[in-house]
Amino acid sequence: MDPSQRDFTMDGASGGTLPPGLSEEEALEMQIELTKVEDEIQTLRQVLTAKERHAGELRRRLGISPLAEFKNNISKGWQEVQSSNAYLTASATLDDISHSDAYKKTQETLSQAGQMTSSALSTMGSAIRNRFGEMSNNYSMRHSLSMPAMRNSNTFKSFEDKMSKVVGGGSNGEGPQGPPGSNSNF
Repeated sequence: MDPSQRDFTMDGASGGTLPPGLSEEEALEMQIELTKVEDEIQTLRQVLTAKERHAGELRRRLGISPLAEFKNNISKGWQEVQSSNAYLTASATLDDISHSDAYKKTQETLSQAGQMTSSALSTMGSAIRNRFGEMSNNYSMRHSLSMPAMRNSNTFKSFEDKMSKVVGGGSNGEGPQGPPGSNSNF
């Protein structure tokens, strides 16, 4: 068997074969270096966690809330966006567009359309308001004319009798409990 194809079982590797062109000594050196790098990474994580905790404590003691810090970060980010080439280019392009003849004509046309629509809606609103006024006047005249006739109908009298019995009075709505609507039973 080729020595480079032997099982690679050093320091954490589990029964794999050596990669082609890599000697056992080189693999061992790389494994040692990998272990050192992983240890350094773990140490850096611990140091970073401790530094973050310390920074948080300092912020708390200074009265800097997470919301204030968030607002500050947003503000800084917005300032960076506004000074970026992409934003400045887009802003200049929009400025050029707003001064173009096509934009001005479109804006003028839309303004006129808005005025015409507003006028049409106002006219329609007035017509509807007038029509409702006419209907209201007609209804109240009919309503006032029909109320005595309805009050004298058998159906209304029957209903009135039943309601007066519920309240506890006679047919006129008054009795020992008082007039209807006085809520003396409740």
